[in-house]
Amino acid sequence: MNTVATSLLNQPREVERLVAGQPTSDGAGVKLNRVLTQNLQRRLDPFLMLDAFGTDNPDDYIAGFPDHPHRGFETITYMLAGRMRHRDSAGNEGLISDGGVQWMTAGRGVIHSETPEQNAGRMAGFQLWLNLAAKDKLRAPWYRDVAGHEVPELERDGVKARVIAGASHGVSGAVQRETTEPLYLDLHFAPGARFEQLLPPEFNAFVYVYEGALKFETGCLVPSGRMAILANTPGSDGARLQAGEAATRALLIAGKPLGEPIAQYGPFVMNTEAELVQAVRDFQAGRLA
Repeated sequence: MNTVATSLLNQPREVERLVAGQPTSDGAGVKLNRVLTQNLQRRLDPFLMLDAFGTDNPDDYIAGFPDHPHRGFETITYMLAGRMRHRDSAGNEGLISDGGVQWMTAGRGVIHSETPEQNAGRMAGFQLWLNLAAKDKLRAPWYRDVAGHEVPELERDGVKARVIAGASHGVSGAVQRETTEPLYLDLHFAPGARFEQLLPPEFNAFVYVYEGALKFETGCLVPSGRMAILANTPGSDGARLQAGEAATRALLIAGKPLGEPIAQYGPFVMNTEAELVQAVRDFQAGRLA
């Protein structure tokens, strides 16, 4: 069994609760598991949603996500397998494939589509919604496509960490954000391997296991397909994660809460109902980018 030689943490976080997620469909019928649902937005501020998708059946994904609007937040699409092309009303276009990331800041508004560029094989990955502060909700849209080989990685004591955002053990991720300071790690554990990550105690954090299982020192086992919300215990200094007897893969996601009101109407996330009404009017009038 692999273990770290020395511990970085004095008081690792415990699991507050496990979440199973809700099977649903979105877009033109794409089947997915909505892990972070709307009723968890305050608890996991600044994160608004996490969808996990993974299937070998093209009927579950082939229709994709036709043109749809967004305003007021960021979307982070991380592909484990498959190829997805995105286009938007501002003329941007890109392709993300195995291990790649598309980071989109919708800002004041954009209309875009996400279409599978395959009609057979496996399509798997995640989409995370990250809120924007009130001062940034109407900023200009922004994009970055990160190819799989461009995502920084580190290997430590039987664990490979892909650093999508934030920083881990001195390795800076592909994207940084000053206000919400998101950490987004994809962790690949050898059987029994352990990984530690420093986290400010005020950050909200969760782990989603998508292969194998993680166990915590308190005896809590987090199986595949479950999200563990990590407790914000005063004095806690990070997360300590250990794989069970099988190879394990999991996402560790954390961020600084905004502490602002959240008003959501479908693809629009603002601070007030009046701002939502304006977002719908702007969309109907063709004023999104």
